Amino acid sequence: MPTLRLALAQHDFPVGAVAANAARVSALMQQARAGGAGLLVCPELTLSGYSPEDLLLRPSFLAACERQLQALAQSCVGLAAIVGFPHSAGEVFNAAALLRDGAIAGVAHKQALPNYGVFDDRRYFRPGHTSCVNTAGGVRLGVLICEDIWQPEPAASAARDGAELLVVINASPWDAGKHAERERVLTARARETGCAIAYLNLVGGQDEVIYDGGSLLVDGDGRIAAQAPAFHDALLYADFDAGARTLRAHAWPAPQQDDLAVLYAGLLRGIRDYVRKNGFSDVLLGLSGGIDSALTLALAVDALGAQHVRACMLPSRYTSQLSLREAQAQAHLLGVDCAELSIEPGYAALIDTLAPQFAGRAPDSTEENLQSRIRGVLLMALSNKRGALLLTTGNKSEMAVGYATLYGDMCGAYAPLKDVYKTTVYALARWRNAVRRGVLDLELATAAGEVIPRAVIERAPSAELREDQTDQDSLPPYEVLDAILERFVEGEQSQAEIAAAGFDAETVRRVARLVMRNEFKRRQAAPGPKVTRRAFGRERRYPITSGWRP
Repeated sequence: MPTLRLALAQHDFPVGAVAANAARVSALMQQARAGGAGLLVCPELTLSGYSPEDLLLRPSFLAACERQLQALAQSCVGLAAIVGFPHSAGEVFNAAALLRDGAIAGVAHKQALPNYGVFDDRRYFRPGHTSCVNTAGGVRLGVLICEDIWQPEPAASAARDGAELLVVINASPWDAGKHAERERVLTARARETGCAIAYLNLVGGQDEVIYDGGSLLVDGDGRIAAQAPAFHDALLYADFDAGARTLRAHAWPAPQQDDLAVLYAGLLRGIRDYVRKNGFSDVLLGLSGGIDSALTLALAVDALGAQHVRACMLPSRYTSQLSLREAQAQAHLLGVDCAELSIEPGYAALIDTLAPQFAGRAPDSTEENLQSRIRGVLLMALSNKRGALLLTTGNKSEMAVGYATLYGDMCGAYAPLKDVYKTTVYALARWRNAVRRGVLDLELATAAGEVIPRAVIERAPSAELREDQTDQDSLPPYEVLDAILERFVEGEQSQAEIAAAGFDAETVRRVARLVMRNEFKRRQAAPGPKVTRRAFGRERRYPITSGWRP
């Protein structure tokens, strides 16, 4: 029985970079040939990147993808290659071409089009209706595209048509529970069909989505034969034995075993790709002496290098000496330039200007929000002047309940912690302090070990916008808040269901009301990487104006 060596291109193929993506495929063909591979496999929508969204409505974009595919086909000699592309054939299909002997030997159309979560395939594509089974190196291949493997019928159809090996190309976004789901689905499909499965996934950040790679090999009996690491670019070699219907990996890097390590790597990849793909080299952030900005600073340095990160302290009369001391200490430890600009002159000037209009009215959150907005103005000015992208430091807990100021601390172009709950922020900070150099490719970090001051982790969280303020003056303890939010946001549970699980009914009511009334803020928030099952933004789209109270 034949043996086929595969080369799985767990690489990034950026959206819209059609010519560059084709050039990468061409280079990978040469590398795969040199490695003895008979088949190069590239991810879903290799040429266009995933997801190109409304670029798919432009005929010139589709034509560019077609031109590059034809050129790749002509150069594909000495091995076969599976390349994803948008196929315009009267209608547009999410497609995969099998290139062989200088021509296109076959085209598979994605049959199951997801239209949930971050997916919007039905807006752009028509579904395929037949399996695509072809031959490479004497092996019968069934080519499936992402969602196809999550449904039983496409795999079953390919098996009925004689497939021995299912090759699945993917652009499957990462979240904290995704890997276990993939293993469960792939194991089921292999056992149902008797086919081995080579599952290749895209890697890289694209706006609010991060793709982890995490490619998998599954034998025909459902056994997981190999798993690639998350957020790691690699050309992964594997041999398929058609007689035994087994796959054997060749020197794959070891996958991460720690969930926090994978999450941290995902946040790094999100920052790095968003910044660089949008043409920036440097970032800027406001450093407050609090846990969120401290973790964001560590992430930015690990992702980009200290020479590409700037920080700015923006103290007021309410800023504690602890905040000033620990923020400066962290910046010094990480080798980051940290300026200090007092907001007091600007705050005094605005209060003086507004005094006639504020006469007779007691101070309230208006004055607090003014401080935050002055900080936003100063940070945006520095961002403009230096050409550095401004990172927003808020977390998911705050964004959920609106504990953030529009045009103030919400200013920025990218929010690394947007989908990270506050309790997880603390867990990540402790994990990062315990990590040692060499873990997670943190070669850009200027320091290993304790890079987030212990005093910042241990202090009570505070916005420091009035005397003796703490977050718990306005919010439940974060352990309680996050547990309620996970049930309400990710779980879509009603208030009654959450209260029945043992939470105080009035606290649940207050949290639910805050979530629903602050949708308008989230619509104006910076993008950030999706890392949970239900991220705010394109994955969770609630109306701003609504009479429904869940």
